[in-house]
Amino acid sequence: MDFQEFALTPPAAAEERWLEFERFVNSEMAGYFDGEGPIVGARAPGRLDVMGGVADYSGSIVLEMPVAQAACAAWQWRDDRTLRILSVSPEAGGEKLEAEISLDAMVAPDGSIRTPEEVHIALTASPETRWAAYVAGCFYVMLAAYGNMSQGRADSRLGERGANILVRSDVPAGAGVSSSAALEVSTMHALSEAAGIQPSDLTLAAWCQRVENQIVGAPCGIMDQVTSALGKENALLALRCQPHDLLGNQPAPASWRFLGIDSQVKHSVGGGHYTRARVGAFMGLKIIQLESGGQLLHNYLCRMSSAEFAAYKHLLPETITGREFSDLYGLLPDTVTQINPEETYHPRSCAEHPILENEHCKAFIALMHLASMRLEQGCQENEEDDAPDRMLIQEAGDLMYQSHLSYSERLNLGSPETDLLVQLVQQHGQEKGLFGARITGGGSGGTVAILARANNPETDEAILQVCSTYRKETGITPRIFTGSSPGAVQFGARLILRG
Repeated sequence: MDFQEFALTPPAAAEERWLEFERFVNSEMAGYFDGEGPIVGARAPGRLDVMGGVADYSGSIVLEMPVAQAACAAWQWRDDRTLRILSVSPEAGGEKLEAEISLDAMVAPDGSIRTPEEVHIALTASPETRWAAYVAGCFYVMLAAYGNMSQGRADSRLGERGANILVRSDVPAGAGVSSSAALEVSTMHALSEAAGIQPSDLTLAAWCQRVENQIVGAPCGIMDQVTSALGKENALLALRCQPHDLLGNQPAPASWRFLGIDSQVKHSVGGGHYTRARVGAFMGLKIIQLESGGQLLHNYLCRMSSAEFAAYKHLLPETITGREFSDLYGLLPDTVTQINPEETYHPRSCAEHPILENEHCKAFIALMHLASMRLEQGCQENEEDDAPDRMLIQEAGDLMYQSHLSYSERLNLGSPETDLLVQLVQQHGQEKGLFGARITGGGSGGTVAILARANNPETDEAILQVCSTYRKETGITPRIFTGSSPGAVQFGARLILRG
């Protein structure tokens, strides 16, 4: 078979790719940075959602790995009140998108900071420049955070000067590996360094989530931004999303390998299926809060175990319209979505998914710990000793398959293409070193995460066969994500020297 179109070799290391970005800034883009001040840059990767996914908004633990692909941002202050934003996409052959945004869109003539609703309307009104809201939104959120400390007035460091901003990303949009978080985190990190404002690491991620929720208008959780900011190379970031309790970065066991296959079916966290699943989960939460006599769960379904949920499951309607729910139960305990009165929702299944997923994530972490301990103790010196590790990776893979099935059956967030990829992984099976697969992130297309044996040529061949068969059956050429890289904080913001 001809596998030449499918690349299993990871991209170059993060440092090497950063140096390439610096050269780009100082050569082709040198004329763009026409200010006199320094240029500050930052880099932030996309992420592979191994477990957890859309359960984040319900307070689940999630397990995320930063990928090798990343967004890079360069920031230089200007003396006027204009944000000049240039986006260059290597994915599209170097295509350039430009936007200019006046600070007047964020700061009123009297110096007061405009509301998020006003800024959202101003930055997303034009379809041609809506993409720039991810970048300009970072400026606004930081401005608003510091403005709150001075009674809503623009901070002098941020409210009076524009900037030249360049962003360049090889994280593909719509692939379910969080290109938006990479863009936000790289921009916010570069801006914080340029402004001399150093938020805590989790605050940096929370500000980026606010950009997406309030300014762009996408109802995402926080796992993408935390992973892009705080992830570590070749490790799974474990985060309890209540709202962002970092449990640490768990290195992948040496015999385990995580990779992704992009179905090339575009995914959007702002899509209707994702929003319906989220609203359904919060409907289930609201009914439990009322039926339990005041067990509020801090607005997180995952404060419940599956055993506790079983006592309320029968009280949740399988289906209900938005109008029926509002008449019976009132407002939704979610600040970033609204109920559509004409839409039909599925509170029972949408509430059950995150509770089960949370328990699956806990089990997955335990299996990783056990596998790493066995390897550290040198328990695999012969083929017979390999059996316990094989059992652990097999159990972890089964958890991924269960998660994938729940995406489709409970949330209606599957797709024929991602289902096919998971099916092909299962068909090649454990004999070829492929142990688990699941749709990632917001679902409805995007990337499938795969758990496989590391350093195994037979496994590599099986992955290539999966891609080849997928292309034959769909006519779509998939893309493989291999490798990992450090998050933005570990990599660090950099001063880009001219010349």
